[in-house]
Amino acid sequence: MGRVRKKARRSESFFSYAMVTPTVVVLLVMSVFALIFTFYYSFTDYYYISLEGPVFNGLDNYIALFKDPYFIRAIWNTVYFTVVCTVVETVYGLGMAVYVHRMKRFKKIMRTLLLLPYLLPTVTVALIWRMMLSSNYGILNRFLEFLHLPVHNWFYDVNTAMPTLIVIDIWQTAPFVFLLIYASLQSVPETLYEAARIDGANKWREFLHVTMPSIKGTVILCLLLRTIDSFRMFDKVNVLTQGGPANTTSTITQYIYTYGIKSLDFGFGSAGAVVMAVLVLVLSSVYIQRTFRKV
Repeated sequence: MGRVRKKARRSESFFSYAMVTPTVVVLLVMSVFALIFTFYYSFTDYYYISLEGPVFNGLDNYIALFKDPYFIRAIWNTVYFTVVCTVVETVYGLGMAVYVHRMKRFKKIMRTLLLLPYLLPTVTVALIWRMMLSSNYGILNRFLEFLHLPVHNWFYDVNTAMPTLIVIDIWQTAPFVFLLIYASLQSVPETLYEAARIDGANKWREFLHVTMPSIKGTVILCLLLRTIDSFRMFDKVNVLTQGGPANTTSTITQYIYTYGIKSLDFGFGSAGAVVMAVLVLVLSSVYIQRTFRKV
């Protein structure tokens, strides 16, 4: 019987490995292989339509990157966008989750309405907002005209382009934070709230001393995920502003696309991609170390 069981276990293990192997191979080819070649090309002058192969040029691409004021501006724009969006989306999503969790009626309807923006494709969201904020036929400017106020070109004013992108991103992705935190709230025992009420705690103290300690790990996870995702934001910028006006909305990904991929200078673009990956890795590692120590 022992031998039969061992053979059965070996067969199960072999079958499991056989099922997992194709997926692992595809992931390795699409991620590790691409990462290695991106790192290699970042040290070359690889130009896509050049008849000559890539020639090793050392750190020239990285030196050119950090000498370019547009790249430095793109880093600042990316950090600013990431910090503002991450903080506001987390606070807003937390507030929505707590509010819906305490609702007595119409919870399902409210959950559905709140999640609708996140279910839409990003490009679709960008196109919808571009129509709504159009200086010619946008509904917001028509409303301003109705109030006898001046219309505004939201995406092509240096003072409003970045705030407008931030508002759009918050509108679409705050429901993601809401979803995670709302799911975490379902696991908080009701007995904790009952004990807090017996001790005379009001709603605010219940939130501070019961809700937040119970969902702290989820909130930190939301902060981390939104930080990483906001840092590599590209599609909204590319559809709505292309990095303008005057590079006020140019992010690192938009810079890499404009000066690397779009211009077919893959060596320069690869160097930008490596710098972005390092920044995300450093930011994430520091963030994880400092936050999870407090959990």
